[in-house]
Amino acid sequence: MAGGWARDGAVSEQIEASISDELARMRAQKRPVGESLTHCVECEEPIPEKRRLALPGVKLCLECQQDRDSSFKTRGGINRRGSKDSQLK
Repeated sequence: MAGGWARDGAVSEQIEASISDELARMRAQKRPVGESLTHCVECEEPIPEKRRLALPGVKLCLECQQDRDSSFKTRGGINRRGSKDSQLK
């Protein structure tokens, strides 16, 4: 059932498009590749061998990585419908 001027299934298509966009963005995120460094790029402390073996290509020690992860900010979603209600935030 569509509402207003939208055709049947339009809302479902918008939801599926949003999900596929987010999945593509997540897959495109770069992961560390190559040989791990022995010392952290930021603080120059030694990176434990177990961490280097577990994450090939790691360049940060655990503490610096935790600091970076805690400062991560979520991004806003995409307003595909452009409704006035969603623009009044």
